[in-house]
Amino acid sequence: YCGAGNLTFKSQNWPGLFLFADSICGYALNAAGYGWYCGYALDAADYGWADFLQIQMVHNKNSASQQGNTLFLPVIIHELSIKLSCVYSSCNSGPLIYKGWYHLFYQYNPDSAVWGNIAWGHVVSRDLVHWFYLNLAMVPDQWYDINGVWTGSATILQDGRLVMLYTGSTNESVQVLNLAVPEDPEDPLLQKWIKSDANPVLIPPQGIGLTDFRDPTTGWVIEDGVWRIIIGSKQNKTGLALIYKTEDFVQYDEEGILHQVPGTGTWECVDFYPVNASGTKVGLDTSATGAGVKHVLKASFDDDKQDYYAIGTYDVVNQTFIPDGPKMDVGSGLKLDYGKYYASKTFFDPVKQRRILLGWVGETDSEQDDLLKGWASLQAIPRSVWFDAKTKANIIQWPVEEIDDLRLDKLVLEDIVLSSGSVVEVNTPRASQLDIELVLEFPSQDAVRNVMEADVIYNCSTSGGAAGRNVLGPFGLLVLANENRTEQTAVYFYIAKGSDGQLETFFCHDEIRSSHASNLIMRIHGSSVPVLLDERTISVRTL
Repeated sequence: YCGAGNLTFKSQNWPGLFLFADSICGYALNAAGYGWYCGYALDAADYGWADFLQIQMVHNKNSASQQGNTLFLPVIIHELSIKLSCVYSSCNSGPLIYKGWYHLFYQYNPDSAVWGNIAWGHVVSRDLVHWFYLNLAMVPDQWYDINGVWTGSATILQDGRLVMLYTGSTNESVQVLNLAVPEDPEDPLLQKWIKSDANPVLIPPQGIGLTDFRDPTTGWVIEDGVWRIIIGSKQNKTGLALIYKTEDFVQYDEEGILHQVPGTGTWECVDFYPVNASGTKVGLDTSATGAGVKHVLKASFDDDKQDYYAIGTYDVVNQTFIPDGPKMDVGSGLKLDYGKYYASKTFFDPVKQRRILLGWVGETDSEQDDLLKGWASLQAIPRSVWFDAKTKANIIQWPVEEIDDLRLDKLVLEDIVLSSGSVVEVNTPRASQLDIELVLEFPSQDAVRNVMEADVIYNCSTSGGAAGRNVLGPFGLLVLANENRTEQTAVYFYIAKGSDGQLETFFCHDEIRSSHASNLIMRIHGSSVPVLLDERTISVRTL
């Protein structure tokens, strides 16, 4: 029996029972028909036969709330993310919501936990928390993608049709743009795809390297009724986003360069989307333009495997992006994340009127370790994103509201004084995972003046990490720590002078003591973050 006990197990094409993640799952028969049932059940009456062979179960966690200046850093734990067993997974592709189901496609090696033989894996969810694995969506079986089905994006046309653009690596390892459509548009699970006879629909233009042309965005349409997409690339060391227009997603005209930044190297997994300048959490359709709209241009830098973004204005006449300031351009200002987070992509959820961000966690294990454990990489917790109307300089990211349904016990500690060099242990209820929010009050103005008078220029990466000391830093959390703290990961703030001599708040992530293993990549990284000193508090949330 499963669930309420009114289901009878029946073996059909696969074994009838599975013991998985503390739940018994089986192929069940009830009055509605057949379906897979495992804690989070499908509606068999609507979806009938479903080949769900593995289901990720998620346990409840402790609670937290949002207030004050907030920066979200995910300390990824497997049960709160999608762990892909016995495979290598990487960049997100084509996230969307379709006929009530959230879909995520991803680069996937079905044969080994290392890079290679890249196909498209496919998972679906009703709530962005409980995910179901489906069969491979696309495999490298044509000359134009035989060396890999790489990153792509989904676009829902005005008449409701769905098109998928993706990067293919050809039999000569040239990167090209390909088109696919659902075999059955009425299938809410989008289980089968048809590749276009017109493929490849785009090849690298003159002046662009044959291996520097990849990762199309979701399309958007403006007043002229023509769709636009951008594709990441580079010329010499200048990273750039090429913009194309199309009426049918088969024929394309190049419109030039949407934006470029010298010295940034190849841009991949580019993303371009609108946000509401008022700061409301209500998301905007990807085609939104005009008054009251800001645009976000994000690029994943192949050189350092970090996601950078800028906020600015989309000039629909000249088809260019103008960042709000030269110091906040792509690569010189804002990062999406201060941990191991890459190749992110957003999509608009029209049902809940929000924009959702999904990202890939490559981890720091060695290839040998990945082979031994049988899997590599995670998908991070989905986040909602919106414009920060208070700072007017960044976007706010927060875990999607569905994560709150996983919470159980709540522990509140208040009025704790952190003296210089102190470590306060928090005794939490026994739990496999925690959702923690730390709210810190800024120190006195005298301490701030002492920082301004000190001749110190701070940088997270070269600072020496959490072991360094100054008047106002470091302060934050030690997570995943053992009893004697020989293993720990520090996530912390540090207030110091920036490179321009002005007071800045830095947020850093110190991995130097994260593990006793010697074959891992452990770094100190981070950046300055915009905060509102007049609010007197600053907070960080870790999951």
